[in-house]
Amino acid sequence: MIDLRSDTVTRPNDAMRKAMAEAEVGDDVYGEDPTVNRLESLASEMMGTESAIFVSSGTQSNLLALMSHCRRGDEYIVGQDAHTYKYEGGGAAVLGSIQPQPLDVEGDGTIDLKKAEEVIKPDDYHFAQTKLFCLENTKSGRVLPMNYLFAAKEFADRANLGFHLDGARIFNAAVKLGIDVKEISSLFDSVSVCLSKGLGAPVGSVLCGSKDLIGQARRWRKVLGGGMRQAGILAAGAIYALQNNVERLSDDHYHAARLREALLDIDEIKVEPGSADTNMVFISLPAHSPQELAKFLQQKGILIYPGKSMRLVTHLDISGSDITDFVEALKSFFPVG
Repeated sequence: MIDLRSDTVTRPNDAMRKAMAEAEVGDDVYGEDPTVNRLESLASEMMGTESAIFVSSGTQSNLLALMSHCRRGDEYIVGQDAHTYKYEGGGAAVLGSIQPQPLDVEGDGTIDLKKAEEVIKPDDYHFAQTKLFCLENTKSGRVLPMNYLFAAKEFADRANLGFHLDGARIFNAAVKLGIDVKEISSLFDSVSVCLSKGLGAPVGSVLCGSKDLIGQARRWRKVLGGGMRQAGILAAGAIYALQNNVERLSDDHYHAARLREALLDIDEIKVEPGSADTNMVFISLPAHSPQELAKFLQQKGILIYPGKSMRLVTHLDISGSDITDFVEALKSFFPVG
């Protein structure tokens, strides 16, 4: 199958599987799994933070960050279609009793800082207390500009807000900009990094931050049922991903750019602005059924998610020939003439 639905669909290669099979393990809830400890040390070193914690998913990592920054009845400012607000089951509100204050996301993936400042609540018991500002990078494949991140950090500091990054694809952003990932992560009080997307690990994320914040997160992880015991088997795959699959993200970006250029030549397809900034291309079909297209492509061994706006994602299991085959299959769907 050529699977363009997401970069979460990657499968571990033989070298990663070997590292997992040979991993030394212990009880991570007791802090005794040496491979998990090595992963957390590696992640905190790469992010330039004091500490890190290995968790089962990006959703759990973001939730731990929100619950560690905020108390019951506090508020976080977040994008209207940000993952930490829209796609994580309302966990902050349901499990953390934390009120979201969503704002529209601009076309470049940023949140207008003036609008963010305007929604900060007064110090008055009629209101929730605004405690945290959350960003996402990349946002729908778009890399947030560094000058914006510097301005956002200055805003958060001035407003006395914690500053959290859903950095599920932070390495895509760093590779695209040609910078050390620390240049991004160092601006934030906490950073969630997904290891099972473009980096190709089978399971897991890391939350990185100060020792105090990660200490809080470790407690909340236990409360949420996130203790994974002999998790070194999973951590070994994550270590392999961090040591071997970061720089190769540029291949995914190249394939996405190739895909975008090819799709621009198909009149029946509209390629949305900002596509292929990293590893995502967004398209729509003004005059055809996305569901029919998805069904047609599946018969040819190609998977996409149908919808009004369709996201095509390149990753380590997508090759240059896969891009060529997908484009040819796409062209055959549309009537000639």
